[in-house]
Amino acid sequence: MKTLTWAARGVAAVSGAVLAGALLAPSAVAHSGPDPKGPAKHTSGKKTPAKKTPAKKTPAKKKPVKQAPVKPVVEEPQQGQVAGRKCVTSRDVASTVVDYSGSGLFETVFRSATDEQGHAFLNDSRNPGVWINLALVPGAPKCVHDTALSVTEENPGHLYITLLAGDGTLHHATCTSSSSAPFTPANLATACAPGFTELPDTPV
Repeated sequence: MKTLTWAARGVAAVSGAVLAGALLAPSAVAHSGPDPKGPAKHTSGKKTPAKKTPAKKTPAKKKPVKQAPVKPVVEEPQQGQVAGRKCVTSRDVASTVVDYSGSGLFETVFRSATDEQGHAFLNDSRNPGVWINLALVPGAPKCVHDTALSVTEENPGHLYITLLAGDGTLHHATCTSSSSAPFTPANLATACAPGFTELPDTPV
């Protein structure tokens, strides 16, 4: 009987100790899981703000620096220029021939040509390779776009030269042609005296 009595006392003592421990345990330990009213993964209730990746700044486009236009140096008008502006044209050629067999100028060919700078030239077939600048004749326009030639059959005869200027006006000269001497830079101005004159009322 004594043995059972001590056993019953031991069980009672152990039960009392367990009960006392359960009553003294903090409430946080008594829950088997997280507080259903609290935050899911953090006991303080504060959320850690997500780190923001700074947006890349697009470099501003630099505005082009405007430069003042360079003013061209204007020289005195020369052959191939009109009022200081450079004359640019397409090339042109013309020709005429004396076809009267009774003339001493028979089969003499006169040719005219222009270059891309508006200069006009004359060639006499009796003087091969020599191109005479028509600017030697007084009154010749500064910028020539086109030329035309015609000739009479007599000896001496006449060579008619017509030049189309850059402003659209026509200029005309009459030159005396002779079988005694071809046209040269030395005698052309005299042969074409008084020089070029503007044809009136040129349609431009």
